[in-house]
Amino acid sequence: IVRSDADHILSSVRSTSVLADNVSAKVRELDLAQSRVSCTLLRLDAISQKSACIDSVKASLESDDYESAAEHVKKFLEIDLKFRDSSGSSQKEELLAYKKQLEGIVKKKLLAAIDQRDHPSVVRFIRLYPLLGIEEEGLQVYVNYLKKVVSMRSRMEFDQLVELMENSYTNSSSQVNFVACLTNLFTDIVLAIEENDEVLRILCGEDGIVYAICELQEECDSRGFLILKKYMEYRKLMKLTRDINSYSENLLSVGSVEGPDPREVELYLEEILSLTRLGEDYIVYMVSKIKGLSSIDPELGPRATKAFRNGKFSTGLHEVTEYYVVLEEFFMVENVKKAIKIDEHVSDSLTTSMVDDVFYVLQSCCRRAISTSKSESVVSVLNGAANLLSNEYLEALQQKMREPNLGAKLFLGGVGVQKTGTEIATALNNIDVSCEYILKLRHEIEEQCAEVFPAPADREKIKSCLSMLGETNNIFKQALNAGMDQLVGTITPRIRPIVDNVGTISYELSEAEYADNEVNDPWVQRLLHAVETNATWLQPVMTANNYDTFVHLIIDFITKRLELIMMQKRFSQLGGLQLDRDTRTLVSHFSSMTQRTVRDKFARLTQMATILNLEKVSEILDFWGENSGPMTWRLTPADVRRVLGLRVDFKPEAIAALKL
Repeated sequence: IVRSDADHILSSVRSTSVLADNVSAKVRELDLAQSRVSCTLLRLDAISQKSACIDSVKASLESDDYESAAEHVKKFLEIDLKFRDSSGSSQKEELLAYKKQLEGIVKKKLLAAIDQRDHPSVVRFIRLYPLLGIEEEGLQVYVNYLKKVVSMRSRMEFDQLVELMENSYTNSSSQVNFVACLTNLFTDIVLAIEENDEVLRILCGEDGIVYAICELQEECDSRGFLILKKYMEYRKLMKLTRDINSYSENLLSVGSVEGPDPREVELYLEEILSLTRLGEDYIVYMVSKIKGLSSIDPELGPRATKAFRNGKFSTGLHEVTEYYVVLEEFFMVENVKKAIKIDEHVSDSLTTSMVDDVFYVLQSCCRRAISTSKSESVVSVLNGAANLLSNEYLEALQQKMREPNLGAKLFLGGVGVQKTGTEIATALNNIDVSCEYILKLRHEIEEQCAEVFPAPADREKIKSCLSMLGETNNIFKQALNAGMDQLVGTITPRIRPIVDNVGTISYELSEAEYADNEVNDPWVQRLLHAVETNATWLQPVMTANNYDTFVHLIIDFITKRLELIMMQKRFSQLGGLQLDRDTRTLVSHFSSMTQRTVRDKFARLTQMATILNLEKVSEILDFWGENSGPMTWRLTPADVRRVLGLRVDFKPEAIAALKL
C-alpha cells in the first residue's frame, strides 16, 4: 500500500513539474516577445525621432535658425549612437549631409562675423561648434579671434606710442606713457579671459581656459617685450648706465664731468618700478588663475609658472631690472652725499638735518627695491645702503666729533662754550639716533620682505644682507661709545681732584665726629656740585639715551676711584655707617639725574659699607652664601676678607678663620 501511494505521489509531482516547465517556457517566450516588441517600438520611435530631427534640421536651415538646426543634429547623433544598426543608414547619410551644410554655413558666418568684428555674432556661432561635435576646432578659432582682437588693439596702442616718441624728440611737451600702454595690453588680455570664461568652458571646459591663457601669453611676450624695448630705447638706459659707471669710476679725476641729474634718474626709477610691478602682478595673476582651476593636470601650474617666468616678456623685465639696480644705487649714493653736504642745524631738533634726510633716502630706495619683487634688486640695494652707512655717512658723523681741544673749549669760558657743547652733543645725538634708525630700517625691511618673498632661498639671501645692517649698527655704537668716552674725558679731570681728596678724609670716626659729619658733609656735596656744574648743562641738548650714558660713564669713573680709595682706608664701625650714608646720598642724587637705574653701579660700595657696619666678623655669614637672600654679591670672598680687614677693631685671626 505504501509503495502504491509513493508511486502515485511521484507520478503527480512529475506531471506537475512538466506542467510548470511548460508554463515557464511559455512565460519566457512571452517575455522575449514583449522585449522584442518593446525594442522594436523604441527603434520605430527612434526612426521616427531621427526622421523628425532631419525634418527639423531641414526646416531650421531654410529659416536660418542655426541654433535649432545644431540642436537637432546633436539629438540625431545621440539617438544614432544609442541604436546602432544599418537600417537607418540612409537617414544618417541624409543627416550628415545637412550637418556638413550647417557646418559650412556656421564657419562661413563665423569668419564673416570675425572680419566685421561683430562680437555677439562671433559668440553666437562659436556656441554651435560643441553641438556639431567640433568643439576643439571651435576653441582654436575662437582663441585665434581673441588673439587677433588683442593684437589689433595692442598694435594700435603701440603705434601711437611710437608716434608720440618721435614727436617728443621735437616737442618736449609730448607725453609718452609706457605704463599706460603696457597696462592696456594686460587689461585686454585679462578681460579676454575673464569675459569669455563661459564660452571657453562651453567649448573645452577648464582646458579651454588654460589653452586661451597660454595662447594669449604669446601676445604678451611679443608686444609686451616690444614696449619694454622701446622704453629702454626712449630713456636711453644703456647710455645712462654707462655714464653712471663712468662717473663713479672717475670721481677723483681732475676735471671730471658731472654725473646724471638724480632728479631725472628718480623719474626713471618710478617708471621702471611701475613697469616691473605691473608685469609682476600680471604674471602672478595669470599663474594663480591656472592654479585655481580644479579639473586640470596638477603639474600644469608649475609648468605654466616656468613658461611665464622664462618667456620673452620676463626676459625684458629682467633686463629693465638690471638697469634699475644701477640707477637706484646711483640715486641713493648721490642723495646721501647731498644730504651730508647740505647738513645744517634744525631748530627744535637734537640732530642735524642729514640724519633724517639720509635715512629717508635709504628707506625710499629699499622700499622701491622690494616693490620690484626681485630679490636680486633688494640684495643689491641693501648692500649699497649698508656700505653708504658704514663709510661716507659714518665718516661724516665722526668728522663732527673730531675736536682736538674739546676740553679747553668746553670749560675755559666765553661765548663759544655753549656753541661747542651743543655741537659735540648734536654730533653724538646724530650717531645715537642713527643707531635707532638703522634698527627701524632693518625691522621694516624684514616685515615687507616677509610679505613679498615667500621663497626660502630669497629670504635667506635677504637675511644675509640684513645681518650687515646689524653689524653696521654695532659699528655705530662703537663710534658712539668712543665719542662719549671723549666727552666724559673732558669732565673727569674737573671732578677727579674732589674724588681724590676723599683720600684725606678719615673714616675712623668717633661719635662726635660722626655727628659733625651729618651737619658738615666732608666731601659728597662738593662732588655732587661739581658733577652738576660740569654735566647737567648738557642735558637739554642731548638725547635721553646719550645723557643717561653720559651720566653713567661719570658714575663709573667716580665709583672706581672711590672703591680704590676706600680700599686703602681704615674704618671704625661709625666710619662704616658714614660710608653707607655717603653711598646712599650718591645713589639718591644720581638716580634723579638719569632714567636708568644706578644702584648696580654702587653695588660694590654699598656691600663694602654693609660689611664695615657689622658688629663682629662672624656676622658676615648671616649675609653670605645661602643666607644672602635676594642680594647678589659683587664682592669676591677675597674682597670680603680684605674689606673686613679695613675695620680697626676686627682681628685678622677671626677674618682668616671665616669659611666663605
